[in-house]
Amino acid sequence: MFPILSWTIRYIFIGLIYYFIYHIIRLIYLDIKHINERQNKQFDSPYLKLVNRKETLDFEIQEFYDLKDVVTLGRSKENDIQILDKFMSSSHAKITMDEDEYFLEDLESVNGTYLNSTQIEDVVKLKSGDRIGLGQVEFLFVKEVD
Repeated sequence: MFPILSWTIRYIFIGLIYYFIYHIIRLIYLDIKHINERQNKQFDSPYLKLVNRKETLDFEIQEFYDLKDVVTLGRSKENDIQILDKFMSSSHAKITMDEDEYFLEDLESVNGTYLNSTQIEDVVKLKSGDRIGLGQVEFLFVKEVD
């Protein structure tokens, strides 16, 4: 009886190891797939890239957002970028382009808007590589220079 039980437990354990390895390889594949999608898609305008891991958030969010001349962010459907984060205001922030420069403005949100971990109180100019924090979400501002 003991050898049968021992063999059964051994095969179950080996099966769990293969299952774990399968999921690790799948996650690596999905990450590489997203990187390739990003490289194949050409962004002519600046964009926001999600810095958070999507799996840690309890709401749906895209990995990349193109920026237009004026982009509003918030929980409300009227925003250009709707983020259903419970820590975001309905109209949380606005990104505006003026003379080929982008500016970030907090729209009197309850929890504030952060630029590089510092809460902003006025309109601030964005530069490539800036981190924008809104609620539980953090974006990287990317403006590719020719």
